[in-house]
Order: sequence, then C-alpha cells, then structure tokens
Amino acid sequence: QVRLVESGGGLVQPGGSLRLSCAASGLNFRIYTMNWYRQAPGKERELVANITSSGNTNYADSVKGRFTISRFNPRNLLYLQMNSLEPDDTAVYYCNVRAFSAVFWGQGTQVTVTS
Repeated sequence: QVRLVESGGGLVQPGGSLRLSCAASGLNFRIYTMNWYRQAPGKERELVANITSSGNTNYADSVKGRFTISRFNPRNLLYLQMNSLEPDDTAVYYCNVRAFSAVFWGQGTQVTVTS
C-alpha cells in the first residue's frame, strides 16, 4: 500500500522560507518520478515541481529560482525548499506519485504566506 505523508507547512511572512517533506512508503521510491502539487483556495490543483528517478527536475514558471525540489532515496524522502515566499504561494501542498497504474496523493500540508 502506497502512503505519502507531507510535513513542514506553516505560517510565514513574505520573503520567508519553508522546507516541506514527504515521506513515502509502499513503493520502490528510487525508481519513480515524484511530484509536488499545490491547490490555492478557489483554484485548481497545479504542478509545482517534479524530480525524476535520475534527479532531473522541472518547475512551474511561477516558482523557478525560488523553490528547489530534491529527494533522499535511502530514506524515501522528497523535499521542497521554498524561499522568497510570496502571498500567492499560499496553498495546500501535496506530494504525488504515479505508480502501479494509479495515482497516489498525500493528505497535504498548509502553507500560508501573510504579513
């Protein structure tokens, strides 16, 4: 059974930083592309960043240069380092993986950027 558990969200002022973590279990983590999505109030869920099994990364234009996705395969961990946070980054952030012909999501972690 695939399980994804996010952590690290919180309340931060504009310009601040947070690091999100996603702990994965139930799959051979190292072989899968891992994704971070977010959903802001009243908006559709959107892809923020992803990282392939070989470490190649991809970012939404809105976060390029500010966010960094990384992974630590020995512990099945996915990270999202978020710097220079803006109010528009306020959203619930989700970890995601496509595996075993299915799509799996974590429960999400709330990030709120406000002064």
